[in-house]
Amino acid sequence: MTLSHQPRAEEARLYHDTVEEEAAAPPRLPEVRRLAFADIGAALKAGGRDFLACPAFGLFFASVYVAGGLLILAFVLALDMPWMILILGVGFPLLGPFVAAGLYEVSRLRSLGEKPRWREVLTVVVSQRHRQLGWMAFVILFVFWVWIYQVRLLLALFLGFKSFSSLGDFLMVVTTTPEGLGFLLVGTAVGAFLSLVLFSATVIAMPLLLDRDLDFVSAMIVSFKTVKENPGPMLAWGVLVAALTIAAMLPAFLGLLIVLPVLGHATWHLYTRAVVPAGDNAMAASETP
Repeated sequence: MTLSHQPRAEEARLYHDTVEEEAAAPPRLPEVRRLAFADIGAALKAGGRDFLACPAFGLFFASVYVAGGLLILAFVLALDMPWMILILGVGFPLLGPFVAAGLYEVSRLRSLGEKPRWREVLTVVVSQRHRQLGWMAFVILFVFWVWIYQVRLLLALFLGFKSFSSLGDFLMVVTTTPEGLGFLLVGTAVGAFLSLVLFSATVIAMPLLLDRDLDFVSAMIVSFKTVKENPGPMLAWGVLVAALTIAAMLPAFLGLLIVLPVLGHATWHLYTRAVVPAGDNAMAASETP
C-alpha cells in the first residue's frame, strides 16, 4: 500500500517543484527584430489605411487629446502666463502614447480581421487602469512633470524672476540676450534627453502591454532594446513623430485630429514589425537546447 503511493508522491513533488521554478523564473522577454527605414514608411501607410477605414475612432480619441490641449492653453492664459504656452506645447506631446491606447486596439482588431466596435474598444481602454498600462501612464506623467519643473529651474537660474507680459516678450528675451540663449541651449539639451529616454521607454512598451500580459518594467526593457538594436530607424521615427505632432499643434491643436490617429495606428504596426509574435517566441524557446 505504501509502495504503490510512492511514485504518485514523487510525481506530485516533481510537479510542485516545477511549478515553483516556473513561478520564480523571470518572464521570457519577446524577441526583437531588425528594422529598416522601409518599415517606417510601411507602418505609416498601414496607419493611414486604419484611419481611413475607421475614422470615427481616430477622430474621437484625437478630440480628447485636442480638448486637453485647449484646456491647458485656457488655464495658462487665465493665470496670465502666456510664456508657458511654448513650454507646455513642447512637453504636451509626451502624453501622446497613453492617449493612443484606443487607436492601438482598433489596429489590433483590424489586424485580426475583426471589425472594431465602440463597446469593445472603450472596454479595453477603460480596463487598462487595472493593468500594467496604468503604471506606464504614471511613468509618462512623471517625466512630463520633470520636464515642467526643470524648465522652471532653468528659468530661475538663467533669467531670474523676470515676468513676461506676452509670448512675444518671452521669445525676444530667449533669442536676443546671452541669458536667454543659455536658457534655450541648456533647456533644449535637457528636453532632448528627457524626450529620448521617454521615447525609448514607451514607443514599443505601450502597444506591447496592450497586446500581451507583461509587466511594465519588462515592456520598457523590450522597448529600450528595440531602440538600441535599431537606432537609425527608431530615432528617425521619433523625430518624425515629434515634428509632425508639433506642426499639427500650431493651428490651435486642430491638426492633431488627423496626425494623432495616423501616428497612433502606425505605432501599432511598427510594434508588430519590431517584436516577434508570441507564438513564434514560444516556438523559438522550445527549439532552444
